[in-house]
Amino acid sequence: MQGKAENKHSQAGLLNPERLKALDTWLTKNNVKLTQVNGQRRYGGPPEVWDGPPPGDRCEVFISQIPRDAYEDLLIPLFSSVGPLWEFRLMMNFSGQNRGFAYAKYGTPALAGSAIHLLNGYMLEPGGRLNVRRSTEKHHLCIGELPLTTRREDLMQALHGLTEGVEGVSLKSGPGIVGTSAVVSFSSHHAASMAKKVLVEAFKKNFALTVSIKWQSSVKPSKEEQASSQKRPKSILPCPTQPPRRPSNTPQPRVLPPRLVRPPPIPPGFCKAVGGPITTQPPHAPCLSSSAHGPQVAMEPMALLLGLCEVFGGGQPLCELHYSHAGPEGYLYFRYRVRVPKLATPFTGLVTVLPGPCMMAMMEEARRAMAQQVLQALQKP
Repeated sequence: MQGKAENKHSQAGLLNPERLKALDTWLTKNNVKLTQVNGQRRYGGPPEVWDGPPPGDRCEVFISQIPRDAYEDLLIPLFSSVGPLWEFRLMMNFSGQNRGFAYAKYGTPALAGSAIHLLNGYMLEPGGRLNVRRSTEKHHLCIGELPLTTRREDLMQALHGLTEGVEGVSLKSGPGIVGTSAVVSFSSHHAASMAKKVLVEAFKKNFALTVSIKWQSSVKPSKEEQASSQKRPKSILPCPTQPPRRPSNTPQPRVLPPRLVRPPPIPPGFCKAVGGPITTQPPHAPCLSSSAHGPQVAMEPMALLLGLCEVFGGGQPLCELHYSHAGPEGYLYFRYRVRVPKLATPFTGLVTVLPGPCMMAMMEEARRAMAQQVLQALQKP
């Protein structure tokens, strides 16, 4: 998006034409350029005029409780009044409204602290006050259920071909870990967030490999981050160290010969590490292989839940999953209820996901988290 904030999806009752006109006027008058990508509209990163190095950690603030028809013409001048903005990102939905939260990044942690002190509780319009606090900038992801034969250098090169901002990889395996897990460090929270959105599908597409990806905490959080994390469900905590036990007659997951749809810059070494030659499978071939015990598959939490219920004769679980609300920290909350016919009490709870490119993708991630929570509950004595 450049110069004009054109909206091709205007819907009566959703968008305020006067606010859109004011945004267009401000963009044109000030020659401001905005870029829309992956459900967010971005200014800067850096802006055209920036004197100084890129920001480090603790330079970003998280802004919530934004009125849905408030746009950059109100928000950028307000947050620029504290100090020069390196970047401002407003989360948008497909209707053209904002999603109620944004991120502002300054050049120093001190300026970010000043923004929290001066603008938290600021009344942007009557009846609504902004919530401004330090952004939780995580730079590490945990990739789970990789094959035992994965080598660090091969995975590092593969990740460079799939996403941006990868700085380091460390591997861990042993009791309580399915296959091999990798902790991947990124140059920024934004790079890690973008990778989290694309890597599950990228591994599936390029290697016919189903992996799990979660945030990995690597530094001691601040007091406010600790208070925030205590309110979050366990589904968004770092990779679990004790995955659900599989029934004895359920095959262990294993990675099979991967496929490459086209030759991206991914090293043959990683392809060999995950199980075999890199060009033998036709497109859309399932991730299957043969062994002495029959075919093996890489199973996701929902498939494991179905298999476990079948093994102990509980019957097919009946699942209900509904969107609940958006939390002040930017996560979306989904409420679930899972009833296993042979059990007297249903499983209920909340799971959280990051905002994604579409509702279908977010529902799928929420469904995975729901199944994981129910599996963990079933394993409790």
